[in-house]
Amino acid sequence: MPHDGPDPSAAAPPETRRGRAAPVGFGIAALFVGLIAAGAGLVWRYAVSLPPLDLAAAAARSTVVLDRSDTLLRPFATADGRWRLPVSAATVDPRYRAMLLAYEDRRFQSHPGIDPVAILRAAGQWLGHGRILSGGSTLSMQVARLVEPRHGRSLEAKLRQMVRAVALERRLGKAALLDLYLALAPYGGPLEGVRAASLAYFGREPVRLTAAQAALLVALPQSPETRRPDRFPARARAARDRVLDLAARRGLLTLAEAEAAKAEPVPTERKPFPMLAAHAAEEAVAAEPGAPVIRLSIDGRLQARLEALAAERAAATGPALSAAILVLDNRDGRVIAQVGSAGYLDPSRRGAIDMTLAVRSPGSALKPFVYALAFENGLAHPETLLEDRPARFSASYAPENFDLTFQGTVTARRALQLSLNVPAVALMEAVGPARFIARLRAAGAGIQLPREAAPGLPVALGGLGITLTDLARLYAGLARGGTVPDILRRAGDSAATGAEHRVTEPVAAWYVADILRGTPPPENALPNRIAYKTGTSFGYRDAWAAGFDRHVTVAVWIGRPDGAPVPGLVGRVAAAPILFDAFARLGTEPEPVPQPRDALSAAESGGLPPPLRRLHRDGPDAQGPTLRIAYPPDGARIDLGLANARAEEGGGTGPGLALKALGGVPPLTWLVDGQPVAQTPRRRAEWIPGGAGFARISVLDATGASDSVSIRLE
Repeated sequence: MPHDGPDPSAAAPPETRRGRAAPVGFGIAALFVGLIAAGAGLVWRYAVSLPPLDLAAAAARSTVVLDRSDTLLRPFATADGRWRLPVSAATVDPRYRAMLLAYEDRRFQSHPGIDPVAILRAAGQWLGHGRILSGGSTLSMQVARLVEPRHGRSLEAKLRQMVRAVALERRLGKAALLDLYLALAPYGGPLEGVRAASLAYFGREPVRLTAAQAALLVALPQSPETRRPDRFPARARAARDRVLDLAARRGLLTLAEAEAAKAEPVPTERKPFPMLAAHAAEEAVAAEPGAPVIRLSIDGRLQARLEALAAERAAATGPALSAAILVLDNRDGRVIAQVGSAGYLDPSRRGAIDMTLAVRSPGSALKPFVYALAFENGLAHPETLLEDRPARFSASYAPENFDLTFQGTVTARRALQLSLNVPAVALMEAVGPARFIARLRAAGAGIQLPREAAPGLPVALGGLGITLTDLARLYAGLARGGTVPDILRRAGDSAATGAEHRVTEPVAAWYVADILRGTPPPENALPNRIAYKTGTSFGYRDAWAAGFDRHVTVAVWIGRPDGAPVPGLVGRVAAAPILFDAFARLGTEPEPVPQPRDALSAAESGGLPPPLRRLHRDGPDAQGPTLRIAYPPDGARIDLGLANARAEEGGGTGPGLALKALGGVPPLTWLVDGQPVAQTPRRRAEWIPGGAGFARISVLDATGASDSVSIRLE
């Protein structure tokens, strides 16, 4: 049947079809844009609904104690028991950084915190397989997860990471974000951060790593508990090798380098963290709680050598013994090494006790300061003759020498070098025990007397308590011309300004240093290299040795921390060899203390002024009243117009100072700072000062009696 109208089944012209399709295409595009806009709006609303990101917990780090060259001495765990050491991208191996970015986030430097390419790939895998195969996670998103841990792998958790990652990028920037990852990445158990992992698994800082080590550190954070090399070495190796293969494909390694790295074994146990100068580090952390980085003045290499020395010698000497060594820089009292025990972790030697701070009896180690005070007061000179014979100094005190023999008449030099007891007690009697103790305390030493008893003559032989640290300070004072330094323990610290602590005068300090340099050395040691003295406490409980040259002072103690006696423990045998070995490990040649220009040189006692030729003890038959200086009085400030006199006389000396004495047996000898200035049969004399300043004036009579005062001339 004919049909005149258009065939509705006929195809429409192409133009008509395009016209109809265009609105549909625009509609789909508009719908897609709308969905994106709606999604962006929802994401924005979700983002603003989140609380502010708190980075305080992420900022927590383990406290690290460094030596003066910034070498790690000892790290400490955080308050919650984690090892999270300070680290930055600049302090890790560049090859590790390259492997990390190649394996974890190739577009890290260009994306804003999320990687659209990686997200689309992850979404396609999810749609195609019905489950999440990869998260499309960036390093920024991983940091977000570490900063704000969320359990599970839900879409909401992933969205939160993405929002936080973008916020972190804007807030911190790429460099700080990478540093945060390096510090927070998990490595199994309490290990967090690449530095802690490198020290624990390889025993080294991450600044230099092998290709195999770098690859393992890249692989572990993806599954830190199941890939721990100390528990699952096979899994750790497989994960490491996958990183090496990827590094080879990306051109970071050659195939040969990757294969060689695969042949390197993985560590199967954790190594202990460094624990050098453990006592010093612990004391520093206690003094500065919460400080992230503490720098000590200690030389880490020397510290390691001396810790090994202390452990070796204590073990060789006997069971339950500990040893301590302290090394000071004489210039400013800076601690170069502090060995507190023979093994910090050795309970059999009570290694946790810092024996550089323990109060112990020093034996004869303080005898040099008795001599120094006698020299300073004009009572003796190194060539003064002393009597080493049986003597009774009170109703019940009759000291004997260590070997129960006597040497007869000896010089003060020889008496100190042989550590003879009777001459030391005779000098202590002349100096006065109370005066001696007061001088040590004024120099900053924390001297402790038994039950706070009044000081008596036995303090010359060790009847008191002192720490190894204070003993080292006093010996450093001898090397410094009599001024005792304050202890400096922090790198960069400087000595405090103010009144100096003085243990003796410069000439007396040099006399003692010169004597001690001639002390016979221990067996197999070279003589005349260092000035040193040993000490052995009563009952063989403590053995000491302290020595110095121009630049360095070393003090050594060995004994039982519990104070139990150790038969045969003698300073010269047990402590002196450690002292000489410690000086040898300094790596420098010892230099003697320079001689002051006003030191009185005499080859023998006959060349000395008569009162200095022999020490005379005051006895019941001593003639005449007690000798004392009547003028100038002790502590006086006397204005002689010395500045004006120098100006008027063109630099000449000023007016004379009258010297007056009472009592004593003439002739009288007057000394200023240990130098004879007048000898007269009368009790009056005159001294012409060379300039303004402090002066110590002493007078001796024919029996050897003496008196001294200190004054200041202006």
